[in-house]
Amino acid sequence: MTFKLTIKDKVEERELDGSLTIKELLDDLDLSSETMVSKKNGEIVVEDVNIEDGDEIELIQIIYGV
Repeated sequence: MTFKLTIKDKVEERELDGSLTIKELLDDLDLSSETMVSKKNGEIVVEDVNIEDGDEIELIQIIYGV
């Protein structure tokens, strides 16, 4: 079982062993949910959503300032 992960311009296929949430993926990648927007199959999702076989996950960096 695999899913496609896109971060910035990098696209990769990742193995999916058992259940994995967006939050767990962010933790594995050492990224904060406070600075990233997560999309699953083109839809914005919350971090407790499960990733399933064949999903396309896109992580988008939030840029903000004063």
